[in-house]
Amino acid sequence: MNKKVFGRKLSRSRPAREALFTSLAKALIKNGKIVTTRAKAKAVIPNVEKMITLAKKESLAGRRRVLGILDNSKEETSILFGSVVKAFSGKTSGFTRIVSLPRRLGDNAETVRLEWTEKVEYETKAKEEKKAKKVETKEVKKEVKKVEKKSVKKEVKSKK
Repeated sequence: MNKKVFGRKLSRSRPAREALFTSLAKALIKNGKIVTTRAKAKAVIPNVEKMITLAKKESLAGRRRVLGILDNSKEETSILFGSVVKAFSGKTSGFTRIVSLPRRLGDNAETVRLEWTEKVEYETKAKEEKKAKKVETKEVKKEVKKVEKKSVKKEVKSKK
């Protein structure tokens, strides 16, 4: 008897399957498109569609349910409730599409690209700030190394 079996198993235990669906949904929300197998894409689409429908209602209960599905990831939840919902304000369903890609060489599995049907404008302020901080820290490290080299050279000259 197959009791409490709903959806696709994908040769995984229930916790592994839930973790897989969560990580695929997070990746799709964060990046806008993911490359995966057809079976995984078809399995995760209902979860993503339900999350977008919950987000469009903009209720506290919906936000908490989405947080639960995404393992309390506040970053992806804010992206979903902000950028993604704005892009799909006029639609009631059909938020994702599957684009077929060539089969994978290693195991000949059908690969697809799962992406949004509408163009989602991600707010890139946080990303730009992180990049600016990285560049800034790299420049500071380079300057520190130059100063250290000069001081080492002076020490060597003074010892001679």
